[in-house]
Amino acid sequence: MIKEIRAGITWINCYNPTFNEAPWGGYKMSGIGRELGEDGLLEYQETKQININLNPGPVGWYEH
Repeated sequence: MIKEIRAGITWINCYNPTFNEAPWGGYKMSGIGRELGEDGLLEYQETKQININLNPGPVGWYEH
């Protein structure tokens, strides 16, 4: 049943508990994005590629 509900947060047999570790946010006209938790932090990040060469020898074209 919860999969059918279009809501950012759903309570069952309780009301208004929330946790800093749990992301929450709106659906449709009440907003997009998430706050709190790991999902909230992702809104402020950009993916970057980082390469680290742990081989002490020459790299790439200079190997030969």
